[in-house]
Amino acid sequence: MKLHLGCGKRFLPGFTHVDLADFPHIAYRHDIRSLPMFDDESAELIYACHVFEYFNAEEAKDVLAEWRRILSTDGVLRLAVPDFWKLAQVYALTHDLTKITGPLYGQWQIGPDKTAYHRTVYDGKTLTSLLIEAGFRMVQSWDWRTVEHGYIDDYSQAYYPHMDKDHGILISLNLEATK
Repeated sequence: MKLHLGCGKRFLPGFTHVDLADFPHIAYRHDIRSLPMFDDESAELIYACHVFEYFNAEEAKDVLAEWRRILSTDGVLRLAVPDFWKLAQVYALTHDLTKITGPLYGQWQIGPDKTAYHRTVYDGKTLTSLLIEAGFRMVQSWDWRTVEHGYIDDYSQAYYPHMDKDHGILISLNLEATK
């Protein structure tokens, strides 16, 4: 089984989709911090794109423990989060906060009267340390061009300037780790 957590409107063929949103492809409308509907070691791949930053530092540890529970031995957790280091580079180039506030603070409408915002930021060193601390190994970068779902345009392909995938700055930190 392959899980796409916090998928929103993005459908990845061959994946089981989990999100609070209501789209036809979502198999489970559920908060992704706890996934009681899945057995231990039942997933070979978990993909979470630009959703992990919605958890604060303490929640992130519990979320990783839950996701690790679901992964099979040698299963892969593939994450994409806004890259603070790259956002700082964009700011240094532009001196324009409007270029980075969206990916830095985020905003997601949960129902008609509730909004969620990003609760933490990551750079490569911080996220790698967190993953290792949570019991993952072989933490490495992944390239959206080489993964099975790379043909689906999502935030793992976020660039400044927008959509300049050949010459722009990739502002998504894409890391994967093995259980």
